[in-house]
Amino acid sequence: MKRNIDSEGNAWRAYDFVENTVCLQQVGCEADFRTVAETLGKFQNQLADYPASTLHETIARFHDTPNRYANFEKALAADALGRAKTIAPEIAFIHAREKDCHVLLDQLAAGEIPLRVTHNDTKINNVLLDEATGKGICVIDLDTVMPGLSAYDFGDSIRTGANDCAEDEPDQSKVHFDLHLYEVFAKGYLSTAGSTMHTAEKKSLAWGAKLMTLECGIRYILLRSDGFPTLHIGKRMVVPKDRFLQWITDSVNG
Repeated sequence: MKRNIDSEGNAWRAYDFVENTVCLQQVGCEADFRTVAETLGKFQNQLADYPASTLHETIARFHDTPNRYANFEKALAADALGRAKTIAPEIAFIHAREKDCHVLLDQLAAGEIPLRVTHNDTKINNVLLDEATGKGICVIDLDTVMPGLSAYDFGDSIRTGANDCAEDEPDQSKVHFDLHLYEVFAKGYLSTAGSTMHTAEKKSLAWGAKLMTLECGIRYILLRSDGFPTLHIGKRMVVPKDRFLQWITDSVNG
């Protein structure tokens, strides 16, 4: 990676382009998903001895699920746009899983699982595969590499890969968790990362799959329920810069 500051003081980053590679937007076959798992496991294994606590948190408390839950409760209490009544089932779903939000960080605090160098955004399209052979080449999108738990990286991959539709599929009736794909990924991941993991950490991976999915649901509800200025363009939720700045001004002044 190369860094440069231009004449106006703007910072730019440039990466080497990796020729003849592809990234998956959706799992096409079991072999590809296992390759993604092996590549991400290798990433963790190669950094197993790195002192994770010395890394800077590029996004503070990014996977702090208890904090996400606390912010959800604040937004729900404020109900700034009066939307809470329209999502009662979703609110009840999250409330029923409050205790779950604490499991992983409680295990970390108790010394049962270790702090790791983690990618923190392990969607399957953040792994490059060789276009010809299908072999894993490297992990990309490294701006969220920071201290975390192996369960975070494992769980986010399961969230995006172990279902039989695209991550942003609008028809919820099509969203289905594939337990077999979960098993395929787990075997691949542990084949390259397992040698540096003890039993408790391996068992925590399943919690990662559950909590990373729950956390994304909480984040989505927060974006829709507390006045945050989002727009939908196609399937994507975006935040226009001018509306975001105005939202900050209004929030501070308020």
